[in-house]
Amino acid sequence: MATINGMYVLAESEDPNYEVDVTDQPVEDGVDTSDHVQRKPRQMSITGVIVGNDAAQIRQNLISLSDNGEIVKFMGRNLFTGVIVSFSSKHDYKIANGFSFSMALKEIRIVKSSYVETLPLPIKAAAAPVISSGRKQTKSKGKGKEKKEEKVEKVKFKAGSPWAEK
Repeated sequence: MATINGMYVLAESEDPNYEVDVTDQPVEDGVDTSDHVQRKPRQMSITGVIVGNDAAQIRQNLISLSDNGEIVKFMGRNLFTGVIVSFSSKHDYKIANGFSFSMALKEIRIVKSSYVETLPLPIKAAAAPVISSGRKQTKSKGKGKEKKEEKVEKVKFKAGSPWAEK
């Protein structure tokens, strides 16, 4: 007997799948070189039977969990936490008070975005967005009027200064 989020199911087979992605680079002579290995999300296929007076309710709950993308916890011969990627049920004459089913679960990672407000002050200052308003055009006050020439005054230096007039 196994459970999916506390709902009892009879799991006939559990098929966990562990895949990795290997990056290959071609070389002139010989075998390609592999330089990177990255783990793919774990997956598990389950087939089994759901029987009992609450079989229809369990089926509806599993479909709802799948539709809403909620994380489920499967406990059988294997422990698995993920989302229901696919669910199908078969209703035939062999099972009187239930049905057979097959489903696929997939591991997911939920990430949280980092906000600038939660960073330490030195990093916050470095990560704060730069606000640029671009180039601004200056306004001339006397539009259409001629500018008055301003009188330039001579700078007076202290006596004894090398720039003072002699």
